[in-house]
Amino acid sequence: MTAPGLSALLRRVRYEVLPARATEEKVLAHVPRDVVVTVTASPVKGLEPTLDLAARLAAHGYRVVPHVPARLLRDDAHLKETVDRLRESGVDDVFVPAGDADPPAGTYDGALPVLRRLSELGRPFAEVGVTGYPESHPLIHDDITVQAMWDKREHATYVVSNLCFDPRVLGQWIARVRGRGVELPVYVGVAGPVQRAKLLAMATKIGVGESTRFLARHPLWFLRFAAPGGYSPEALLTRSEGALTAPSAGVAGLHLFTFNQIAETEAWRRTLLDRLDG
Repeated sequence: MTAPGLSALLRRVRYEVLPARATEEKVLAHVPRDVVVTVTASPVKGLEPTLDLAARLAAHGYRVVPHVPARLLRDDAHLKETVDRLRESGVDDVFVPAGDADPPAGTYDGALPVLRRLSELGRPFAEVGVTGYPESHPLIHDDITVQAMWDKREHATYVVSNLCFDPRVLGQWIARVRGRGVELPVYVGVAGPVQRAKLLAMATKIGVGESTRFLARHPLWFLRFAAPGGYSPEALLTRSEGALTAPSAGVAGLHLFTFNQIAETEAWRRTLLDRLDG
C-alpha cells in the first residue's frame, strides 16, 4: 500500500473498547481526543456499563459510539429511555448490531426493527452504524448478511465490518456489497496488535464484549490471531491495499478492535504513522 493511503486510513480510526473497570483511565491516558471511541455491550452485563462509560467519555470530550444491541433492549420504552439518556450525554452516533443475547431481553430479535423505530422517533442520532460480515457469520448465510445491509441502508449512515484476516475475502466482500447497491461508507474492522498472552486471558472472559465472543465462535481465526507471529495488523493492511484504497470501495476508515490493549494499539498506530510520514 502506498504510504499516503495507509497513512490516511490510520488517521481515520475508531477504537473499540470494552466497558471494564480500568477502561476510562486507559482511554484518558492514551487516546487522543480526535480518535472516535466505540464501547461494546455484553449480554451478560447488559447495557448499563456501556451507557455509563459512554457518558463519562463524552464528558471528557471524546466522540463516543455506544453499541446498542437490539437483543438487549426490553421494549420500545427501554429504547426510548436509552435514546434520551445518550442524547443528554451528547452522544450523536450509535452502533446497532443484533447482539448475541439468547434469548433476547425483549421484543427485538434483530437490528432492523430497532433501526426502523429510531427512524420513527425522528432519527435522534446524526450517525447510525450497522454490522457487515466479510467472513461467514456462524449462524447466518453470507447472502443474507449482504441483503440485511441493503434492508438497513435507509436507516443507517455507515457499515462496520467485523473481523477479517484474509485480504482476498475482504476485497471480495467489499465488491459484493457495492455490487448489491449498498453505498454506505465502510469502516473496516481490523484486530489491533494484541499480545498472545493477553488475548488468551481476555478470551477466558467471554461475555465482556462482542469482539471476544466473535473470536471464540471462530476457533481457527483465534488460533491464527493468537499464534506468535501469526497475525500482524500492518501486514493485513498492506496486503489489502487495493481493497481499501480503491475509490469504488468507499472505505471511510479503520475500526480497530483493541481488546482493551489501548496503550499498545495507540503506540502501534503512532509508530506506523511516524514511519510512513518519515
